[in-house]
Amino acid sequence: MQPKTPVTCSLCHRQLARSRCVPVQILRPAMVEHLRLSHPDWVPEGFICHDDLSNQRAAHLQKMLQSGKETIADIEADVVRTMKTEELISRNIREGDGLDSPTFGQRMADNVAQFGGSWRFLIAFAVLLSLWIAINVFIAIRMHDHAFDPYPFILLNLILSCLASVQAPIIMMSQNRTEARDRRRAEDDYKVNLKAELEIRDLRDKFDHLLDHQWQYLMEIQQIQIELMEELASRPKK
Repeated sequence: MQPKTPVTCSLCHRQLARSRCVPVQILRPAMVEHLRLSHPDWVPEGFICHDDLSNQRAAHLQKMLQSGKETIADIEADVVRTMKTEELISRNIREGDGLDSPTFGQRMADNVAQFGGSWRFLIAFAVLLSLWIAINVFIAIRMHDHAFDPYPFILLNLILSCLASVQAPIIMMSQNRTEARDRRRAEDDYKVNLKAELEIRDLRDKFDHLLDHQWQYLMEIQQIQIELMEELASRPKK
C-alpha cells in the first residue's frame, strides 16, 4: 500500500499527503530548469505539490509561448487560461462565436452571392437577354416600328452595367464574411490543437507519476517478501 506518511513540498514547504505530491525526479529537465530559474533558492529534491506544479507549468507554458515575442498573443493567453482553470476550450469557442448570428444585410448578401453563382442565375440571365434581343429585333423588322431598345441595345447595356456595379460589392461583402468565418475556424483549430499538445505533455507527466507510484508499490511488496523469506530462513528447524 502507498505510505500514509505526509511529505513536504520543496516549493511551498507545506506538509501534504503523498498522493497530492509529485516526485521531483520524474519532472522533465525543462520544467526543472524553469523552477530553478524562477526560484533560485529551490533545491531540486524531494516532492512538489500538484497546486504548485500546475501553476508553475502554466507559467512555463506562457514563457515558452512568449519566447521570440514582446507580448503574448490573445489566442495563446486564452489557451493558458483554460489550462489553469481546466475548462473545455471547444465549448468556449461555440459559445463565443458571434458569426452565427448574421444581420439582415449579411443574410441578403449571402443569398445574392449564392444565387449569382448558380446555374439558375446563368440560365435565367441568358433567357432574359435572348428575349430582350428577340423582342426588339421582331418589333424593328416585322412591325416596321421603332423598338423600345433598338440595336445596339443601349438600354440593355445600361441595365447590365448597373447590375454588375451593384452585384460586385454585394458578392465582395459575402466573400469578406466567408473569409472572416474561415479565419475564425482556423483560430479555433489552432486553439484546440495547441491545447491538445499541451494536454498530451501534461498527460505524459501524469503517466510518469503513476508509474513511479506503481514502481514504489512493487518495490515495497518485494521488500516485504524478502523480509518474510529471510525471517523464514532464520527460524530454527525442528
